[in-house]
Amino acid sequence: MRLRLAVGRVGRLSKPGGRNEKRPCFNKAFYQNRWCPGRDSNPHGSKIRRADPFFERELVRYEFPLPSREYVSQVLADEGRPVEFNELTELLDITNTEREMFQRRLGAMEREGQLMRNRKGAYILPERASLTPGRIQGHPDGYGFLIPDDGSADIFLDQHQMGKVLHGDRALVRVTGIDRKGRPEGGIVEVTERVNTRIVGRVFVEHGVVVVAPENKRISQDILVPPQPKAKTKPQSGQVVMVEIIEQPSKFSQPIGKIIEVLGNYADPGMEIEIALRKHDLPFEFSKAALEENKSLPDKVTKADLKGRVDLRDVALVTIDGETARDFDDAVYCEKKGRGWRLIVAIADVSHYVKPGMALDREAVERGNSVYFPRRVIPMLPEKLSNGICSLNPDVERMAMVCDMEISSTGKIGKYKFYPAVFKSHARLTYNLVWSWLSGEKVPETDVHRSVLPHVQDLYKLFAVLHKARGQRGAIDFETTETQMLFNEQGKIENIVPVVRNDAHRIIEECMLAANVCASAFLAEHKQTCLYRIHAAPSEEKLANLRTFLGEFGLALGGGDDPRAKDYAILLEKVKQRPDFQLLQTVMLRSLRQAMYSPDNVGHFGLAYEHYTHFTSPIRRYPDLLVHRAIKAVLAGETYTPDRSWDDIGLQCSSTERRADEATRDVENWLKTFFMKERIGEEFDGTISGVTAFGIFVALDTVYIEGLVHVSELGADYFQFDNIKHQMLGERTGERFRLGDRVRVKLVRADLESNRIDFVLAGSEKSYAGRRTLPKSTVKPVSQRPAAKPVAVRAPVLAKVPAKSDKTAAKPAVKKSVAKKAAKPVAKKPVAKKSAAPRSKTAAAKPVKKAAPKKR
Repeated sequence: MRLRLAVGRVGRLSKPGGRNEKRPCFNKAFYQNRWCPGRDSNPHGSKIRRADPFFERELVRYEFPLPSREYVSQVLADEGRPVEFNELTELLDITNTEREMFQRRLGAMEREGQLMRNRKGAYILPERASLTPGRIQGHPDGYGFLIPDDGSADIFLDQHQMGKVLHGDRALVRVTGIDRKGRPEGGIVEVTERVNTRIVGRVFVEHGVVVVAPENKRISQDILVPPQPKAKTKPQSGQVVMVEIIEQPSKFSQPIGKIIEVLGNYADPGMEIEIALRKHDLPFEFSKAALEENKSLPDKVTKADLKGRVDLRDVALVTIDGETARDFDDAVYCEKKGRGWRLIVAIADVSHYVKPGMALDREAVERGNSVYFPRRVIPMLPEKLSNGICSLNPDVERMAMVCDMEISSTGKIGKYKFYPAVFKSHARLTYNLVWSWLSGEKVPETDVHRSVLPHVQDLYKLFAVLHKARGQRGAIDFETTETQMLFNEQGKIENIVPVVRNDAHRIIEECMLAANVCASAFLAEHKQTCLYRIHAAPSEEKLANLRTFLGEFGLALGGGDDPRAKDYAILLEKVKQRPDFQLLQTVMLRSLRQAMYSPDNVGHFGLAYEHYTHFTSPIRRYPDLLVHRAIKAVLAGETYTPDRSWDDIGLQCSSTERRADEATRDVENWLKTFFMKERIGEEFDGTISGVTAFGIFVALDTVYIEGLVHVSELGADYFQFDNIKHQMLGERTGERFRLGDRVRVKLVRADLESNRIDFVLAGSEKSYAGRRTLPKSTVKPVSQRPAAKPVAVRAPVLAKVPAKSDKTAAKPAVKKSVAKKAAKPVAKKPVAKKSAAPRSKTAAAKPVKKAAPKKR
């Protein structure tokens, strides 16, 4: 029986009283059964809405609850046919005031693959149509995959199918069979979303025909550019351009576009950043409306701003940051109180200046976070805010949101409170300066520094207690190495060195952790929805693989089927002195999930917190700005609800965070490749940092760079890849290459086109015929344990090397020919000769360290 029959045909309440008839008001008053005139009928009074099996859950989570996602799916399944939006609103008794919010919920469900729309725009359930919705992931060799929204197995798409789409597009795919590797193979039924409207690439001209080769190698199709007689600028072959797609690819033609911007030559200074910005669609220019709002902001705190704020101007708050930091968003103060301490964390009050609905707010949510490239920052907010009125510069009045805590002698947070305040930073300190005082290397030289030293020493004592409590709590503390790039006065990269962390870094880290925990506890206590920073427990599959791997070493992870962070921490401490510690730590780290933002609190596994959020960096992270608004709303006795749903904003902020990471990784990889070009032929010692079916990745000891030794360079043997044991095993020789093994390699290639660095094993030889001889290997397997059963056999020579994160091809790639619309056939692209000049934005007066945010 259909759902509508089960609950009855309940429509709108009649309106016999005309315009002044009292009807339910769609606000909080509704929940107290109060009424007000002139609004839609009470939606929650209908039997249809109360038939939602998750009605109570939605009522608790949202101020204005909508039908749950499960209920929407249930109604569509019950109908058994495509349902248009207007009909669906009638079936679910959606009021006029709810229509826009309901449409957003349907949009979120569509993006996550829970439902989809047909050609007429009607909603259907994907499983009913035997179609799989998802996102297209291209491969440089021309084939690709559909990454299903429901997390099921990826579906292989051959070159013919990929000719209809570009990397990143969304499509509906029907599984047509299983390929020779046992993977589902499919065909594209419909492209539901085209995400590529502008593409950055290099232009090539041959016999009058112009094509653009995308910089994103996952887009394997060249873009045909018809003649543009009215174009103001005609690019030269090899230059970097921005092309606008005017005709998307189809079954019979390749994409067509027009050049809208010429960026310059490939090796121009700073071009690697310009390419990354456009390749990853990073906003880097503020809108006119945002700039106008920014211009109207004050340069200093006014008397009107002080109303309702606690005066902390006499409290010796200080900022502690890196030497190259420009935006200061947190200040700290500590004093002894009884047997414990009082800790004050003051965070820049960005929410006072950036209000919901402002153009600045729209820019901030679109960016999600600031992006830190070597020697250049793309800020989330204009510099007048980030480096001006919101930056906690010394000796100037600034407004802040304060977390004021009392912490016991055992590191337990007792009482805490939040309040808006005005204060002055008494000193701008650096990590190295603070550590020189605490270690006894130096003494303060100025009166100001001498006056804040006792509070810095109290901070250090508090840190020791908090750090001990962290260990007792069971938080995981992996030992990783961060690096920074050093440049000369001409802007050329000179060296890559490790970032030296000292206890001054850790002092600030523990203070920020404490404030973040208090913020999440405060909002949870007052039932205010927010974005939590969540880190879910490892998946069952990854746990099983980890336990199998550890068993090879006679080790076991505690906790049974549900291990906690403390079980990881105990095992890490147990193996810390072993020679294979780095190997074990790396495998344990890779078993964990990625942290993200969500309104659903599942805790933070790595930090061993039941609840955790981000409060301390509203200048550079949008979730922190939302948390500030939520705290202010609670203090005012109100409830904060953003313009978009919390789920949508959580997905957006998680996505922009990953986008920023990918963009900075691209730039760093290009600079590393450029740095290594002058060292081809040199030999280096390193550690195997990754094992894949197509080779091993080696991280060098001295220059902190990673490169690939292709499987064809491992020796004259067939090597079996074991993804659980993280190793390659020679079938004939028994030679083993395992994650964490020490090797010596020779640099043979540094390709700026693909940002790829290739090594061969030092001492290996290759005959003129191209056959491998047995290497004169000094590299011996770490373990001589019996070989595992082969799971894959790789030939000693492959035609092409896929990227580290790509899936292995099943078929060779053939690039699509130029469309028939071209006047002449396209010949092979000429390779533009590039100069060896370094690329950087501006020349530095002194060696410059990479600007990077504080890690908390």
